[in-house]
Amino acid sequence: MNHKRPPIPAIVLLVLVIAFSAYFIVTQTADDQNGILTASGAIEATQVNVAPELAGKVTEVLVEEGQSVSTNDPLLRLDPSLLAAQRAAASAQVDSANATLASAQTKYAQTLEAALAAQAAQRAQNWRITTPGEFDQPNWYIEETAQIAAAQTELDAAQAAIDEAATYLDTVINDLDNAEFVNAGKRLAEARIAFLVAKDVKAQAGSASQSGGLSDAADDYYDIASDELDNAQEEYNDLLDTDVAEDIEYARGRVFVAQQRYDAAYARLLALQTGADSPAVIAAAKAVDQAQMAVTQAEANLGLIDAQIAKLTINAPMDGVILTRNVEPGEYLQPGAVALKLADLTNLTITVYVPEDRYGEISLGQSAKVSVDSFPGEIFTAIVIQIADKAEFTPRNVQTVEGRSSTVFAIKLKVENPEGKLKIGMPADVVFK
Repeated sequence: MNHKRPPIPAIVLLVLVIAFSAYFIVTQTADDQNGILTASGAIEATQVNVAPELAGKVTEVLVEEGQSVSTNDPLLRLDPSLLAAQRAAASAQVDSANATLASAQTKYAQTLEAALAAQAAQRAQNWRITTPGEFDQPNWYIEETAQIAAAQTELDAAQAAIDEAATYLDTVINDLDNAEFVNAGKRLAEARIAFLVAKDVKAQAGSASQSGGLSDAADDYYDIASDELDNAQEEYNDLLDTDVAEDIEYARGRVFVAQQRYDAAYARLLALQTGADSPAVIAAAKAVDQAQMAVTQAEANLGLIDAQIAKLTINAPMDGVILTRNVEPGEYLQPGAVALKLADLTNLTITVYVPEDRYGEISLGQSAKVSVDSFPGEIFTAIVIQIADKAEFTPRNVQTVEGRSSTVFAIKLKVENPEGKLKIGMPADVVFK
C-alpha cells in the first residue's frame, strides 16, 4: 500500500523560511563588516547616594532634581538647636578647666618659690654643721640625690618591716591557744572605753541638774562601768604571766617599733626632699598635670560637638547632577537614609561583553565608536579602560563543551560626552576599531 506523506503546514514553512533568512542576514552582516567586533550595553555613570551621618530634622533643601553641583556645595541642612545647646555647655567646661589650670599653675609657682627659698636656707645651715660623731664625713659630703635615694630605701625597708610584723602578729593571735588572752584584751579595751564614757556622763549630770534622781542614775551607770573595768582588768592581769601574753606583747611591740621606724624614715626623707623635689612641689606639679588633662578633655569634647555640628550641613561629595530628591524641609532623617542621589555625567562609561574567541582583539586604551538610538547617525568616542580578569558564562549555568562558546569577558569603556547628550541608562552599540 502506498502511503502519502502529509503536507507540511504553511505556517511551519513560513517559520523555517524566516529563520533561514535571519541566519542568512546575520551571516551576511558579519561578512560585510569584515569581522569587525561589535557589542551592546547601556550608558553608566558613577552614582552616589547622599545621606546624613546624624539624625535630625531637615531645615533646608538647597538643590532641585537636575541641578548641577560642585564638590562641597551645600545640599541640605539639619536642625542645629540641640547641638548648639550642647556646644554652649562644652564651651563653659573648657573655660572652667582653663581657669582651674591657671590657678594650679599659679599655686605651683608659689610652692616652688617657697621650696627653693627653704632649700637655700637649709644649704646655708649645712655649711655650719660639723661632722656628726657617728660619721667620718659631714652631710654635704654625700650628694643630695644619693641621700634621698638612701632615705627612700630605708623607707621601703620600714614598710616591709611593718608588713612582716603585722603578719607575725596575726599568726600569734590566730593561734587557738591565744584565744583566751585575745578575748580578755578585747574585753579590757571595751571596758576602758565604757568607763571613760560613764565618767563623762556622771560629770555632766552633776553639773547640769540639782535633781537627785538624775545624779543617782548617772552614779549607777558609772558604778556598773567601773565594776566591769575592774573585772576585765583582773582577768587580763591573771593572764599576763603566761607565755601567751609574752608572745602577744612581743608581736605587738614589733608592730609598734616597725611603725615608729617608718615614721622616722619618712620624716628623714621629707627633710631631704627640698626645693623642686619637695613633696609640696611634686603635688603642685601633679595638680597642674591633672588640670591640663581636664583642659584637653574639655577641648576634645568641644571639638567633637563642633564636628557633629559641621555634619549638619550635607555637602556634595563630587561634581555632578542631582538625579533624585527624596526629602523635603520638615522631614526627620535617620543616619544613612538616602536624601539625594548624585551622578557624575561628565565621566560616562559603558560595559559590554565580548565572546572568548574575540577577547584577544581587545586591549587597554583601544578606541571604539559608540552610537545610540536617541541620536541616529551621530558617533561618540570611547576608550577601553578595563578588561575583566575572569570569564563569565552566558547563561551562567552552561557547563557543556558546546556551551563554552558562550563564555564572555566584560569590557568597560569610558565614553566621551562633551555636549552632555548621553544619559544614564541609554542603550548603546559599540564598534571596536
